[in-house]
Amino acid sequence: MTDSDGRRRPLISGNWKMNFDHLQAIHAVRDLGLRLRPADAGPVDLSVHPPFTDLRSVQTVIEGEGVPVALGAQNCAVEDSGPFTGEVSPAMLAKLHVDYVIVGHSERRQLFGESDELVGAKLKAVLRNGMTPILCVGETVDERDVGLTRDRLATQVEIGLGGVPPESVAAMVIAYEPVWAIGAGQAATPEDAQEACSWIRDVATRSVGAEAAGQVRIQYGGSVNAENTESLLRCPDIDGVLVGGASLDAAAFVGIARAAAIATR
Repeated sequence: MTDSDGRRRPLISGNWKMNFDHLQAIHAVRDLGLRLRPADAGPVDLSVHPPFTDLRSVQTVIEGEGVPVALGAQNCAVEDSGPFTGEVSPAMLAKLHVDYVIVGHSERRQLFGESDELVGAKLKAVLRNGMTPILCVGETVDERDVGLTRDRLATQVEIGLGGVPPESVAAMVIAYEPVWAIGAGQAATPEDAQEACSWIRDVATRSVGAEAAGQVRIQYGGSVNAENTESLLRCPDIDGVLVGGASLDAAAFVGIARAAAIATR
């Protein structure tokens, strides 16, 4: 998504992971709404991604009280319906007015064995149901140590975007989340993050062409906070942040949003 001047509009996404029951989620999103000023959300887009059991409650607060954030989900099934016990379909999410769906988060890949091919299928399911996927890609510390960062990112991006029309890629989001930085308290340096995000855009260019690749928003995720957000977003190929632990605290998340807004000036 781009602004009227052609610049990619930053997206700040809060991934709540497996935290907050529905009552806590209501409190959290209301707290967020009370803290956000018009200037905070004006130059950037914001999304929150609660657990499945919280989505309806959070949707009601966002829409009923005018909280300026989009509703997101953390995952979805490939199929729209069927005999898949325990799964949540993208069609169900769309009915709850979910805008963004994270696919391929490193925890899904590592803890639940999701392959690149499965992630690509989920991405297409999200698009099929009129929502925007946030495709997560990133390397482990072992891959980084032996110089496989570019190879790993290229494989994840190419398989994820395979068969997706350029116009759909242009409107989606890719999140670079180095696995070695997630929850470690040590974010990638802006230089390292920019190098990886630039490479991701280069790979996307090979897959769907320069025009679409120039429009796709690329987030950075991994130990994001208000102190490092501005420097990250001043990098030419970083268009937002995917926030984990800090998004559970409304004050911290608003601080990140404000730092992102400053970076757009």
